[in-house]
Amino acid sequence: MRSKITVIGAGFVGSTLVQRLAERDYADVVMYDIIPNMPQGKALDLLEAGPVLGYDSLVTGTNDYGDTANSDIVVITSGLPRKPGMTRDDLVKKNQEIITEVTQKVIKFSPNCIIIMVTNPLDAMAQLAFHISGFPRNRVVGMAGVLDTARFRTFIAQELSVSVRDVQAYVLGGHGDTMVPLARMCTVAGVPLSQLLPAERIEQIVQRTRDGGAEIVNLLGTGSAYFAPSASILQMVDSILLDKRMIMPCAVYLQGEYGFHNIFVGVPVKLGTNGVEQILEIELNDNERTLLQKSANAVKELIGVMGI
Repeated sequence: MRSKITVIGAGFVGSTLVQRLAERDYADVVMYDIIPNMPQGKALDLLEAGPVLGYDSLVTGTNDYGDTANSDIVVITSGLPRKPGMTRDDLVKKNQEIITEVTQKVIKFSPNCIIIMVTNPLDAMAQLAFHISGFPRNRVVGMAGVLDTARFRTFIAQELSVSVRDVQAYVLGGHGDTMVPLARMCTVAGVPLSQLLPAERIEQIVQRTRDGGAEIVNLLGTGSAYFAPSASILQMVDSILLDKRMIMPCAVYLQGEYGFHNIFVGVPVKLGTNGVEQILEIELNDNERTLLQKSANAVKELIGVMGI
């Protein structure tokens, strides 16, 4: 039997992800949205691309959660972006309403699924889904570090004119201004980044990584990134569905790891069939720990706003 993946939210991130998943040809895909006919239209369009590209994935668009039943993985992208005049707390509270309802529906129809949270503010929304679902912590994971790390690797590769495949790096912490790119541990074909670039240039790249999402928003004028985010989610789905056990930074619920308790923070994890198979604790220096604590504190503030 083919695996089943549901994507909640048929906007740019969601629909681009569905396209990437369909082209993988390893699962049937359901695309849910509250807008009547829109997910059905996008799904039909993707279905009709199958004969050209050679995939047999069944792509279904729906406004009915019943069609998502018995999904193996559910990716949640639905929610509101931050609008002019809207405070961070306003965004948290509005998306709290949306994600609460979505999570309740998801667990009703797919009680054994693995949830991948994408909606912002990501770490807080992952915490909310974990709280609402009652799932074990290995089955709720947030996509943030994969995307942030991809941006970090991209900027380093561009700076050095090398293949992105040769750049290894991690970005830990929350998805936002307080993320922690670990430049000290970054290597290019095994060579420490510090041997290839001066410290001040590395810091500039670190800051550009932190501002990566905002840079794209400013360039687009309206909307935000979706090609790189959807690719990052795809890598997580690959690792889970195909049991690749890839190690990548994701937002996960910590219970003592890195000194944090009962909070979602981005750290390196191993993703496999059971979701989060292992949380890897890497040795951080004092500055990195301080930055990670600052990032965790920012997540705690958002959780406090939600009152969970």
